[in-house]
Amino acid sequence: MSGPFGETRTRVEWNHALIAPDGHVPGLPPGWGSARGYLLISPVMNGAGGPRFCQYLVEGGEGSETHCAAFGLQRLVYVLAGTATLDGDTLATDDFVYFPADDEYQFTAPAGAKLLVFEKPYEPVEGIEPPTRRTGSLADAPTEPFLGDPDAMLSTLLPIEPGFDMAVNVFNFKPGAALPFVETHVMEHGLFMRAGQGVYRLGDKWYPVQAGDSIWMASYCPQWFVAMGKSPASYVYYKDVHRDPLGFSV
Repeated sequence: MSGPFGETRTRVEWNHALIAPDGHVPGLPPGWGSARGYLLISPVMNGAGGPRFCQYLVEGGEGSETHCAAFGLQRLVYVLAGTATLDGDTLATDDFVYFPADDEYQFTAPAGAKLLVFEKPYEPVEGIEPPTRRTGSLADAPTEPFLGDPDAMLSTLLPIEPGFDMAVNVFNFKPGAALPFVETHVMEHGLFMRAGQGVYRLGDKWYPVQAGDSIWMASYCPQWFVAMGKSPASYVYYKDVHRDPLGFSV
């Protein structure tokens, strides 16, 4: 145990949550064999109607293996550390794979592997082909300055196409770089701090954050970030995209 008794940086509010590692309790959805991990964000948080996705960490080891997500769920796996194996092929640190709903495969995570996983029910749209499996690496992802700021570089891991109803991106900030304004939008976010530290504004509250923290932001939660300290800050984040919030198909 670290820090004073009875204290934690974790906060769960009606439109956002900060989940700090000091309170992690092991637990994973079914289907990962004997893997150990932590379910960080899920609909049972129940804020603002509850998150519409799941975000969790998987720690590799003997028996850490999965073959599919639950029925109807698409899944993106990002390798935070170590290596993993997909159908016999090796995935290295900062590689990722997107699995469409009801895809089947053999994915193993040996000792030393650390995975970040996002899962979301796929929302089909009439006349639009659903996406197929995609693999890639952060090093090869399209990257550009965010709104022209070279100190805040945004990498998009998945194609920006209407077949995808989820996006996963990586933001890299130099010390002192910040989002240019407080964002308020229809998309919700799941976020994992992969490096560095900073301050996140969520709603009307301000939180120091650091590597290993997870954040949930509900739709329309005001949000802003600034990188602090002497080293760059980086986070992986999810958002829902390309779908009518009323549930209608175009």
